[in-house]
Amino acid sequence: RAIDAADVAIVDETTEPVTDSEAVREFGEEHGYPVAIKAEGGGGGRGMKIVESADEAESQLESAKREGEAYFSNDSVYLERYLETPRHVEVQIVADEGADGEGPADESDVVHLGERDCSLQRRHQKVIEEGPSPALSDELRERIGEAARRGVAAADYTNAGTVEFLVEEDPDRDPAEPLGPDTPFYFLEVNTRIQVEHTVTEELTGIDIVKEQLRVASGEGLSVTQSDVELEGHAIEFRINAENAAEEFQPANEGSLETYDPPGGIGVRVDDALRQGDPLVTDYDSMIAKLIVWAGDREECLARSKRALAEYDVEGVVTIIPFHRLMLDDQRFVDGTHTTKYLDEEVDPERIADAQARWGSESSATDDDEEVTEREFTVEVNGKRFEVDLEERGAPAIPTPGGSGGRTQRPPQAT
Repeated sequence: RAIDAADVAIVDETTEPVTDSEAVREFGEEHGYPVAIKAEGGGGGRGMKIVESADEAESQLESAKREGEAYFSNDSVYLERYLETPRHVEVQIVADEGADGEGPADESDVVHLGERDCSLQRRHQKVIEEGPSPALSDELRERIGEAARRGVAAADYTNAGTVEFLVEEDPDRDPAEPLGPDTPFYFLEVNTRIQVEHTVTEELTGIDIVKEQLRVASGEGLSVTQSDVELEGHAIEFRINAENAAEEFQPANEGSLETYDPPGGIGVRVDDALRQGDPLVTDYDSMIAKLIVWAGDREECLARSKRALAEYDVEGVVTIIPFHRLMLDDQRFVDGTHTTKYLDEEVDPERIADAQARWGSESSATDDDEEVTEREFTVEVNGKRFEVDLEERGAPAIPTPGGSGGRTQRPPQAT
């Protein structure tokens, strides 16, 4: 209700829990199919079921309620109209309590830190996130950011959080033409926590989001205003999940990290939970690490990501690193025209299986046809100069002379 009052568009939905299949059918008849059934406590695609027709109403309702009870100890579910070709775009916000100490007094107490595009998903769960979105025009980006600020202020929300939107993609869009300012977008939900992909925003802004969250919690207020926020470059996060992408992303249920050697270098950040020799923990989420890559622009970031993923050496546990390497050669992903349905409905499973077979045994293994660039560097340490020869495998992470990456790049934030 607060979001609606703030003049932020909302997908047609129910505001009270739904308990019987007849309500699902009535909603579908009024607003059209497909209909999404979503668990009240849901997240990451869990507790979400899609009803394609009235015949599926009862079975999908019961399935969503079972998942809600199993994962969140709450079987309450809601309905909303399911968009056919959406992009998932979310805005990172931080909000303090304002002068009265009782929540944001107005939008000036809410700062948005730019958006992230999380459209590459499997079964409604994100696998790659990036920012800024490759699909938005500057005008549309501004509209979405301001909508997030209005909604958060209207709800009197304080904390770090993420305001999620669905943006209608044009299936026939020229990749060179971003979505225009009048493109429809709809409020989805607010995640009232620090999300996995907050690292993308940290790399773009240099702002420590966890630190800002702690400042708000301690009553100190934010250290930044909206005018202080500047986004620089492009960042992509790859979730390093212990899953077999060739087997419909089936999570691994055993194993240990016999070899674990993550990549490094300029613009490469790894947040991980395990070390070499550690056994795989299967009680929780399948993610064992996050690879975050930053560069001066998206083209450079994609190239640097290829190098980082090729160097990421994991043995003993299957991961989706081969899938990520496949996506970096996928034209739809490279063009930035993919939607949330792309991976589940359009990517040929054989391509994923081939990538797993090619790169799955040793993540850092070099292909016979992989480009190897020899580079010479002069390094100065304590006033002494040393000549260093390096081999760079895959697409150059540091552009060669005359390339597009001649600008000075700020180092990524250390956290």
